[in-house]
Amino acid sequence: MDGKAIVQSVIQEIVQPGVQRLMESRYFSELREGKLSIKRLQGWAIQHYLHNQAILRAFALGMVKNAHDPEMFGYFTYQFNEEQSHPDLAKRFGLALGLKEEDFSEATQIFECQIHSARTIYNTIMGIPPQNRASALTSESMVCRYSEEFNTYLRKNYRMGDAALEFFTVHMAADKEHTAQSAELIARMTKTPREERLVRESAQYMVRIKLGKFDGLYQAYA
Repeated sequence: MDGKAIVQSVIQEIVQPGVQRLMESRYFSELREGKLSIKRLQGWAIQHYLHNQAILRAFALGMVKNAHDPEMFGYFTYQFNEEQSHPDLAKRFGLALGLKEEDFSEATQIFECQIHSARTIYNTIMGIPPQNRASALTSESMVCRYSEEFNTYLRKNYRMGDAALEFFTVHMAADKEHTAQSAELIARMTKTPREERLVRESAQYMVRIKLGKFDGLYQAYA
């Protein structure tokens, strides 16, 4: 398969079914019904704030690792700049839900969110570029879709407004651009059967991690 066909196959066979499974999870089913507790929404805000902090460090490591490669150095620099405000946007959402600053400064990651952050950092440090971007393509496709869900049903069921929901409105648009960039890089840089296997494996792992993350949030913030 050529690079573009590989990307299309990964999207159709792994990413899109993963997105659908996430939308059918307890977390998002209850969000649509207006039954998801404020505590579980606060849990997302805290844990995503911590994950976004980890992402920034991963991108900084990616810049250092790829300092010799102008294309990849530029890519990680761009991603770092794009993500720099996102921890504060997640925090703003949590503050609008009644959390306080110390809830963020004193929080630690739950197990499932540690796995998500660890995999992100592993791909950045240890993974080849197509493998790294397959993980990002999968994760950001899921973030883009669930941001639409949060944006719609937090307004409808929880009467939240623009300022509190900026994280989601930003990601509804930005992650479409990010996934397109990842898809282009994967298509161009995947050249061997081993690289194709790593791309597919990375996407499969990220689906499992994201589904586990929301199950973990649901349980930890019951």
